[in-house]
Amino acid sequence: MLAAVTHWIERRPETAFVGFLALHGIVWAALPSLLYPNLPLDLIEALTYGREWQLGYDKLPPLPWWTVEVAYRLFHADIAYYALGQIAVIAAFVAIWALARRLVGALGALVAVLIVDGLHYFSYTAAKFNHDVIELPFWAMSGYAFWSALRTGRIVYWIILGLSVGFAFWAKYFVVVLAIPLALFLLLDPTARASVKTPGPWVALAVALGVMAPHLVWLVQNDFLPFAYANARAAPVRSMFDHLLHPLEFAGSQGLFLVPALVIAAPLFVRRWGEGNFPAKADAFDLRIVTLLAFGPMATITAVSIVTGRGLIAMWGYPLWLFLGLWIVLFAPRALNRLRLERIVTAWAVVFALYALAFIANYEVMPRFDHRYRAVFFPGERLGMELSHRFKEATGTPLAYVIGTMWVGGNIGHYAAERPRVLIDGDPHRAPWIDLNDLKAKGAIVVWSEGEPQVIPLGFANAASGAQIQPPLKLRYRRGEGEMTIGWAIIPPAK
Repeated sequence: MLAAVTHWIERRPETAFVGFLALHGIVWAALPSLLYPNLPLDLIEALTYGREWQLGYDKLPPLPWWTVEVAYRLFHADIAYYALGQIAVIAAFVAIWALARRLVGALGALVAVLIVDGLHYFSYTAAKFNHDVIELPFWAMSGYAFWSALRTGRIVYWIILGLSVGFAFWAKYFVVVLAIPLALFLLLDPTARASVKTPGPWVALAVALGVMAPHLVWLVQNDFLPFAYANARAAPVRSMFDHLLHPLEFAGSQGLFLVPALVIAAPLFVRRWGEGNFPAKADAFDLRIVTLLAFGPMATITAVSIVTGRGLIAMWGYPLWLFLGLWIVLFAPRALNRLRLERIVTAWAVVFALYALAFIANYEVMPRFDHRYRAVFFPGERLGMELSHRFKEATGTPLAYVIGTMWVGGNIGHYAAERPRVLIDGDPHRAPWIDLNDLKAKGAIVVWSEGEPQVIPLGFANAASGAQIQPPLKLRYRRGEGEMTIGWAIIPPAK
């Protein structure tokens, strides 16, 4: 059976690639839609921010939040949000395939994609559509366009490069660690340097800046507000030792995440399975470009951490390894043959199945035994419906505003029938689009889940003036044991 499948893949790698994409997309869109009874934080956040259609927010660029809002308006179904994640992943795989196919043929391109699919970034954690996920296709397309522009000199590829980098900036500022090595390569590589004397790179730069311009203007006007969030997330420097410790910690996390991908690639390094014929079409310049794409961003972010001493978040590794599979296929000491292909496909199938089984175990089986709180078991729908009903019953008006944390307030903002807007943390600076006079006129609910349920949190006090504290609300988790106690208060509409 396996031999027959391998033989079919060997004869029809393009069809196998399409089948792989379909399987990947269906499984990883279906699993969270079936096993997440409540939306995760990243999607609650997206639905809270995205509806406001701002050019910028206090945390990150707006593109993924706008995208989720569009999906909400079109489909009104949770599976649409999970499908967004897989659309982004599949688009990235297609860009990798397009480049790899030019260098190692269709079969080698399939293997390159199967290798990187061993990273959990593209399956298990892509269920939570966020900035890390949406940057994947733009990052991958930037790599494809960069190689194509250097190899052909055609202006259209420089334009695609500019568009890809520009939209990646709207997705996440992290794209700078890709842009820096690309720029350095153009300046330092003896072959690539010739392109600097042509219009191409300058057209790419102009296009990228043009795409970024509205958000860049917003950043300047708002004192680069989101950078404070990024600065707060990175671990601070406590000693000179952190200049070594923090980059090593990040490298260690990435090495651990890469283990399944390297297991899939392992047959390319085993001698006893023969040599085989591999139709590689790459020359030395191609190898330098692919090496840059595979390791340049990782080297850049590591260098930044070494110089600054600041810590790095493990999940920032999402796009770093997109081209690692192609690099391995190009540089592996053993050529691809049928036996190695059979081993690679088998290893990939095992890894894919293990990720799916781990997901099912974590969200369906283990909650019956470990009783651990999981955010996706939060009773958001019940909370939103209950407080919406109680507010209308008490005031005679629909619920228009919620004052609360992003998580608790955001759940009400999404699940309540009126879809009330959220004054995040009771702080007008976090939600400057909220008209406080309109909030006072229409009234609001103040809601919290930490501290005393009969005492409004101090941080909400300024925004909650005149709030009438209500009896606490107790709600059971959507799955597993346990319940939450919710404190809440009503700000009556102004008369």
